[in-house]
Amino acid sequence: MSANLKYLSLGILVFQTTSLVLTMRYSRTLKEEGPRYLSSTAVVVAELLKIMACILLVYKESKCSLRALNRVLHDEILNKPMETLKLAIPSGIYTLQNNLLYVALSNLDAATYQVTYQLKILTTALFSVSMLSKKLGVYQWLSLVILMTGVAFVQWPSDSQLDSKELSAGSQFVGLMAVLTACFSSGFAGVYFEKILKETKQSVWIRNIQLGFFGSIFGLMGVYIYDGELVSKNGFFQGYNRLTWIVVVLQCLFPWSHPCNNSYFFIWL
Repeated sequence: MSANLKYLSLGILVFQTTSLVLTMRYSRTLKEEGPRYLSSTAVVVAELLKIMACILLVYKESKCSLRALNRVLHDEILNKPMETLKLAIPSGIYTLQNNLLYVALSNLDAATYQVTYQLKILTTALFSVSMLSKKLGVYQWLSLVILMTGVAFVQWPSDSQLDSKELSAGSQFVGLMAVLTACFSSGFAGVYFEKILKETKQSVWIRNIQLGFFGSIFGLMGVYIYDGELVSKNGFFQGYNRLTWIVVVLQCLFPWSHPCNNSYFFIWL
């Protein structure tokens, strides 16, 4: 039964990440009248929805008792400020990563992005070895080498693509740098988060609430700094449509998939 659940979880996670990439790419390239939605606000909304989803899960674990839920949140978050502050580091990195993914998908096609972003498995492996003292077997190292080779071939331009790539060399470079930076941030945040989970007894839902809290703060700071003028002019939810909400919901549909999903895939190597 546990093996079936394991494969089911992997299948759902693959579906979620794949559908998210395709819908996010389409939403960032879709031509519509009026202003396009701001990726910085979408990140904030996704974080707030993740907090709500995790609170509902804690509420369910508390036998649907509001009093028990309030006690758990008070004891595990408010009464443990130092434990909560530990999540500020991966939360800030994760917020940066989410914004970088929007930048990457605005400048790269979905296939190139999806393959290149799998380098997060390599960065996760390296951080796991250095931070968690994990040892990798021969087959794991071989899998990582094959992964790097595949990414290199994807980035190698074909003769029929040279002209189009020359015309968009700037955007291609920006997208590539964004996704590579996201790979390193994802690897570090995922391993750091795993390290914290192993060192404490708090549930993953409580940790995700703490992540979402700091993520919302960092995200709002990003909105104010980079898009404050646009928000004051056209509103926080400018350009939002049904597709935008689908992207946001896909990001928060599985609260456990951030930012440790790369660690989850790495386990399967």
